[in-house]
Parts: sequence; C-alpha cells; structure tokens
Amino acid sequence: MANQLDELNPEIREEGLDTNVIVKKLPAEVGIGSKIFEVLLWLCGIIPGVIFLFMKISAQKHFDQLQQKIQRNASQIDNYLEQRVVVLQNCARLLDKAIDLDKSTFENIAKYRSGKVSDAERVEFGAEIDTVSRSISVAIESYPDLQAHKEIADAMQQNMYLQREITAARELYNDTINEWNKDVFAWPTKMIVAAKNGYTTRI
Repeated sequence: MANQLDELNPEIREEGLDTNVIVKKLPAEVGIGSKIFEVLLWLCGIIPGVIFLFMKISAQKHFDQLQQKIQRNASQIDNYLEQRVVVLQNCARLLDKAIDLDKSTFENIAKYRSGKVSDAERVEFGAEIDTVSRSISVAIESYPDLQAHKEIADAMQQNMYLQREITAARELYNDTINEWNKDVFAWPTKMIVAAKNGYTTRI
C-alpha cells in the first residue's frame, strides 16, 4: 500500500498556514458500558472489585497531583512575565535618561560645530562647553548606568533571557496539559474517575 502522505512531492503552500488553538473543552463522559464493566468486576468476586476500587483511588490521586503541577507551571510563567515587566520598565527609565542626556549634549555640540559664531560668541560658547562638560560628568556620576549605555544593554540581555525562560515554561505547561488531556480519556480507570468528577480537557 502506498503512503497516504507524500513527503517527496509535497504541495507547497506559498502563503503558509495559520494554526490556531481551538478554544473548546471536551468533557470526559462514560456510557452504560463502563457501569456494566464495574458491576461485572464486583460480580466476578470481591478481589477484582477491590482492586479496581484501589485503581480508581490511585487515578484520583494522579489527577489531584496533575492539577497541582499545572498550577505550579502556570505560576512559573506568571513569575517570569512579572520579572520581564520589571526589567522592561527599568529599561524604559534608563532609555529616557539616556535620550535626554544625548539630546542635550548633541544639540550643544552641533551648535558649537556650526562655525557660524563670532569671536565674542565663541568665548561665550567656550564657557558653555565647560558647563556642558561638567553637567555631563555630573550626570554620569549621578547615573553611572548611563556609561556607554551598558545598563540598557544588560537590561535587554535580561529581557531576552526571560523571554527564553517564558517560552520554556510555556512548553512545560503545555506538556502537563497534554498529559491531563490524554489521561481524562484513558479508559477504564482514569476516564471513569474523570467523568465522575466532571473533568474536561484543558486548553
């Protein structure tokens, strides 16, 4: 039989393909067959019934632990997002300071370089240059984070690091959700427990 999908002669879709998440929760439901199955286990003897009862207790414990793991993974994403917001806010403040300093410095430098000044104005500009130079030194002393904009570069590095951590945390969260979605339909034990508790798939 030939392969149903042909990877050697593919249909190329130039516009690409947008894949979206389907926001729909599927409930775990069991029919009359599952109830008959449980009754038959008890009719076969007390041992199969008790064993299945312990299996259901174990399945309930598994779902409880999985829900805690989902909460922990979601909380980790929130923590990284909060850190990223703080880093970006700090970066914005640093950029504002750096832009103000650069703007005033370059405006004065351009004015002094224009050459369209008289001797008297040149003397006055010389004094102003000294003032600007002192103000730059004071600004750098007051805001050492403006030196070569190293702090801004560091903040952007932190931002990129946190973005990678958020992506990894989301992957971990999605893996746990995938495990949950698979287990709510694992018949008989887990599916019966999931249906009894009204569990649904998660997005």
